[in-house]
Amino acid sequence: MLSGDKRKFWNQKIEKMSRDEMRALQMKRLRKQLIYNCRHSLFYQKKFEEAGMKPEDVKDLDDFRQIPLTNKDEHRRTQEESIEKFGHPYGPTSITCAPVEKIVRINSTSGTTGIPTIYTLTQHDVDIVNEIHARSFWMAGIRPGHVILQAMSLSMFTGGLPLSQMIMNVGACVVPVGVEGGTKRVLDFIGYTAPVAIFGTPSFGQYLIEQCPKLKGKEASELGIKWFFTGGEPGGGNPEVRKLLSEGFGGAKIFDHTGGGHAFHGAQCEEPPESYSGIHFMSEDYCLLELVDPKTKKSVEIEDGAAGEMVMTFLDWEGGPFMRYAYGDVLQVFTTPCHCGRAGLKFKIIGRADDMLIVKGINVYPEAIKREILKFHPEVTGYFRIVLDEPGPLVKPPLKIKVEYGSNLREKAIHTLEEHMLKNF
Repeated sequence: MLSGDKRKFWNQKIEKMSRDEMRALQMKRLRKQLIYNCRHSLFYQKKFEEAGMKPEDVKDLDDFRQIPLTNKDEHRRTQEESIEKFGHPYGPTSITCAPVEKIVRINSTSGTTGIPTIYTLTQHDVDIVNEIHARSFWMAGIRPGHVILQAMSLSMFTGGLPLSQMIMNVGACVVPVGVEGGTKRVLDFIGYTAPVAIFGTPSFGQYLIEQCPKLKGKEASELGIKWFFTGGEPGGGNPEVRKLLSEGFGGAKIFDHTGGGHAFHGAQCEEPPESYSGIHFMSEDYCLLELVDPKTKKSVEIEDGAAGEMVMTFLDWEGGPFMRYAYGDVLQVFTTPCHCGRAGLKFKIIGRADDMLIVKGINVYPEAIKREILKFHPEVTGYFRIVLDEPGPLVKPPLKIKVEYGSNLREKAIHTLEEHMLKNF
């Protein structure tokens, strides 16, 4: 029996809050957060010393922007220093501000390029994460009584235990089967538990569609999936990828999510495809967003259509709060009202600052290349490789791209694809 709760918003007060009201709330929380950060972290004390100011000196955003940025390399170094001095990565030399006895969860990056980056949360922080994700699931139409199959990695990646808790917090039932057991196991549990929704990466969703006839003797469109939530990798906002997933699962609604185990989170509403303008910033009351130029790191004003590298500051956060943390993702933001009634910012993730190439004086990101290649699906698979003759970001045109062909590629399509890519890149 599904819940009879007909309300449109999980948290109407916050989700419909005006821009001026939201900014006032952010500034109130920011002032308290800066005092907390400086009081409990030697690392953040040094940031204020570099700026020649105290937390109490921050009266507005212009003052706040005088504080130096923090990046992931610095974050890792604070962990390493803490391990050397205290035997663990959350000592006072790190960005962690809460005492060890209050830390109840650690989220982590994969660590594929070195030591994993650790994110520490208190129960207060976990409650915030669950709250902001409940807003997203409710916005998509998920209610108590719905079953969601969790087809993400169940390791320390935030698509594991944290995602399970997020789903349960909205009152839905989670099936945390994970992808580690293989595709057949995921499909078996879809049959056993009859979920109406799947949460997985876009690429795994496409793989399920391909493998379902081989492993189960029927199309993925017959599985009864009404929602497919994407996350964990780029692609969920790509119109061509969304079309492939929706058609493959028999008309399922596709909702892209970004952010996971901390205070930054964005999710998509049911905006018509023809007017798609990104995903809603669902956690503005807990995360102050800035934009900076990816190269110069100078501030970019947040206005409709503005683009820049994302800089995050957590608000009302206890564990390991980010403060002017340059995350590396490049966003384009939109301030025009959405048809769904939410008044907050929307954004599109353009790419990673460190993946940017400059071709003919234009910034080019791999996600933009993939978007153009997928216009030729199914004659191409969507997989490609960028070939550089010398280190970027400057690239002497034309940009060289190797594209994986599909099984039914026509000779004419090769030339059409070549012309299209040369024209655009």
